[in-house]
Amino acid sequence: MTSQSSERVIVVKIGGAEGVQIESVCQDLAELAASGRRLIVVHGGSAQASELGEALGHPPRMLQSRSGYTWRYTDRKTLEVFAMAANGKINTLVVEQLQSLGVNAFGLSGLDGRVLVASRKAVVQSVENGRRHVLRDDFTGRVEQVNAALLGALLDMGCTPVIAPLAVTPAGEAVNVDADRAAAKVAAALSAELLLFFTAAPGLLRSFPDEHSLIDHLSKDMLVEALDLAEGRMKKKILATQEAIAGGVPRVVIADGRVPHPISAALAGQGTWIG
Repeated sequence: MTSQSSERVIVVKIGGAEGVQIESVCQDLAELAASGRRLIVVHGGSAQASELGEALGHPPRMLQSRSGYTWRYTDRKTLEVFAMAANGKINTLVVEQLQSLGVNAFGLSGLDGRVLVASRKAVVQSVENGRRHVLRDDFTGRVEQVNAALLGALLDMGCTPVIAPLAVTPAGEAVNVDADRAAAKVAAALSAELLLFFTAAPGLLRSFPDEHSLIDHLSKDMLVEALDLAEGRMKKKILATQEAIAGGVPRVVIADGRVPHPISAALAGQGTWIG
């Protein structure tokens, strides 16, 4: 790779929650790109996939692990619905928005070029109504490898990769992966200087859902405590933060994606800063 590839990048994860202003995030991304910053975008798609599944008569089924984490049960039909929503719709719209702002965005999923290689569990266990269930047809994976060389080559070409949260297993199967944890893996693999999570909250709250209870800074040593405070999808963001920092990312910010100029606000100190 060229010497340019050693320059530090910023990884931006755009959540799919209602209220997140994707247009505003993209405007800030365009300003950063114009200043010469190297950027990688990872986006979600859960809300859109749920909406599409309902419309197609295949509503989502959410599962919960014994440790309290939730995830989308992904049989083959759900995987196809998720791909249509995340890769087919959201990825295209984010790329279109960035292109209209002068950013040479390059849309892809983690499946393309084996950008994200994930393990798929043959058997998963969930807890529903207090009872344990064993599932053998879940197409959900955990990212184990990132094709940093391919992403670095795209950056060297002046492109901004925009990654949908699908991955490929070593056997070539498509799987749905958690976008927060995928962003953490990408940030670690690219030695990112900063990982930004944008969500429909001001950051980590000490007393959910009281938005006045924002925790504005966490040390690395406080992340275990933060997992106990986090509610809902925020748990995955804290877990992803742990993985990013363990992978060498020096700073992670969880910030509000509902405000004007969300990236500028986060870089100015808003949100929850970790590291």
